[in-house]
Amino acid sequence: MTSIAVIGAGITGITTAYQLLLRGFDVTVFDRNAYAGMETSFANGGQLSASNAEVWNQPSTFLKGLKWMLRKDAPLLVHPAPSWHKISWMLEFVLAARSYEANTIATTKLAIEARRHLLEMADNEGFDFDLEKRGILHVYETQGEFEHAAKVNRLLEKGGLARRSVTPSEIAAIEPAIRGNFIGGFFTESDFTGDIHKFTRRLAEACIRKGASLQFNADVRSLATRAGGGVDVVWQGGAMPAREPRRDHFDGIVVCAGVGSRRFAAQLGDRVNIYPVKGYSVTVELADAASREAAPWVSLLDEHAKIVTSRLGANRLRIAGTAEFAGEDRDIKASRIRPLVEWSRSRFPGVSTDSVVPWAGLRPMMPDMLPRVAPGKRPGVFYNTGHGHLGWTLAAATADMIADQVSGSFAGARAPGHAPAHASRTFASNAA
Repeated sequence: MTSIAVIGAGITGITTAYQLLLRGFDVTVFDRNAYAGMETSFANGGQLSASNAEVWNQPSTFLKGLKWMLRKDAPLLVHPAPSWHKISWMLEFVLAARSYEANTIATTKLAIEARRHLLEMADNEGFDFDLEKRGILHVYETQGEFEHAAKVNRLLEKGGLARRSVTPSEIAAIEPAIRGNFIGGFFTESDFTGDIHKFTRRLAEACIRKGASLQFNADVRSLATRAGGGVDVVWQGGAMPAREPRRDHFDGIVVCAGVGSRRFAAQLGDRVNIYPVKGYSVTVELADAASREAAPWVSLLDEHAKIVTSRLGANRLRIAGTAEFAGEDRDIKASRIRPLVEWSRSRFPGVSTDSVVPWAGLRPMMPDMLPRVAPGKRPGVFYNTGHGHLGWTLAAATADMIADQVSGSFAGARAPGHAPAHASRTFASNAA
């Protein structure tokens, strides 16, 4: 049986492992954490949002970044300290503005496709992940923001998404809990929300049941291809830590290592220019009946504040937002958490915020904001990484795509009796 190593046990790594198992591969997943979904897949905004598929590569984003550079509470914060990595990434980010429309449409199509795969996985394995199929409501307080949203809507429609304009009175009817002076909004009934951490953990359990080996507390030191084929994974730790690093050989490898993918790609002879973009969230514990009644059930995106919400069951409200360009800094800063809590108090005054759990995670973002879903230069090497702020939205589709590509590469080498691969597809970043 053909052996495949998957590096990373976040949402992309676990969905990739699951799809490879369905195609008859012998799968081993490596992750440095004790459990699946412990980094960027731990506490994101919860939205599975084709309606948020617009890429950021446009002049208005560049101007906002410059304007907000010295504001610690800015929705988009670019730390002025330079690095060659940041400079090269920013230059490619600006150049990718030429493909803004095409990339937005492509991302929309991929997000719509991902819905089916994600729901099928949960249904087939019989687990719950606080799924709420109530749509996503975008709200706007200025005419300029609303007009820009209308332009974006035309691109989303080209990608196949149905999203309708709503009036202030319709906003109040769709989600009575929210407070604000809105001039209008857009509502996407087909979008939904769920707990990414629950989904990743439960799907990881399904992978184990299907025969995968999940190596946790495993520090992957290096990756190297062999002249005769295959890839060596040098790692240390696991369930029974050894003093010396171990070297295991696999027929192929899929790198799904989030912000670590850039380093691993360099070891394998590829350039995957991922930059870590930090996002923050707070989970508000709805401990009393009044808070549960005052909290929204429909998922929201406040365009002005760049903040999203998701109701995760009866007793939790997730509030997330901000983008911070500060390298691999995982510190949780009070100045970034405070605006999320204050926003909650202003939008939902009946919700108590006396029990709030803060979190920060690093989004692995490519300069053109398209994930890298493609083979590497060397045989047996593949990438499914660089999903940025849409990892939860896109991962189920890109996992299916990369599993098809691996199957195509190893056609005839898998165990007999397993389903054949679908037609191979490639979705690679133009800035790779």
